[in-house]
Amino acid sequence: MKLSIGHLYPELFNLYGDRGNVQCLLKRLQWRGIDAGVTVLPAGEKIDFNGLDIICWGGGSDRGQEMAAGYLRETRDDFRGYVEDGGVVLAVCAAFQLLGNYYRTEKRTIEGLGILDIRTEWKPGRLVGNAVLDSPLFSAPVVGFENHAGRTEIGDYTPLGKVLFGYGNTGKGDNEGLVYRNLIATYLHGPLLPKNPEVCDWLLERALRRKYGKEIVLEPLPDVQERRVNRNIVERFTTCQAGGGEKAGNRDVRGGRR
Repeated sequence: MKLSIGHLYPELFNLYGDRGNVQCLLKRLQWRGIDAGVTVLPAGEKIDFNGLDIICWGGGSDRGQEMAAGYLRETRDDFRGYVEDGGVVLAVCAAFQLLGNYYRTEKRTIEGLGILDIRTEWKPGRLVGNAVLDSPLFSAPVVGFENHAGRTEIGDYTPLGKVLFGYGNTGKGDNEGLVYRNLIATYLHGPLLPKNPEVCDWLLERALRRKYGKEIVLEPLPDVQERRVNRNIVERFTTCQAGGGEKAGNRDVRGGRR
């Protein structure tokens, strides 16, 4: 077996170590003896979606979003077809926003790709800090770090998880991210996947099933360090919240954009 991982526009989208998500996908395949390769997809070059099993897309600036939107509009029908056909996608922060209809910033509106029927509005005050989610897809809580000024309304899509600590999609601390077919979109950096091995394996299993047309369950890995990091974050922030200490709702909301 072999999977091809596409790293979309890494020169424009690599905030907070999101490149680590690509490395995590690659290593967890290699540790299981599964062949894998990473294809860098530079901005402006034509993308052959047929040759990709996973697309990994990270966070970036407003300027990067505008540039990427311009490049991708010519191929957005192919991108939409890939998603609808069960193509596996991880989209973080700016990529999450850009998959929607638009991101209305403080000064202008960035037209999105319209692959997802969602919309994002800039509001004063950045939503910054660690986040902990309860997701029905995974046995362990999902953890990460969010830093965004956009508030994203996801409508009827299924959230990635319920916020136990943090701000989430809209800053209200209700839900975070979304899941659609084999796509996960989220505001969580970290990078996300090394801290959440179950999320990584969820993506990998779906890519393998789609490619080989059969049920595939990956061999478990020890994940001792990964689970320790995850558990420490969960205990630190959810225990603090339960004890009446620092909460998402009373942390300082910092000024700025993105």
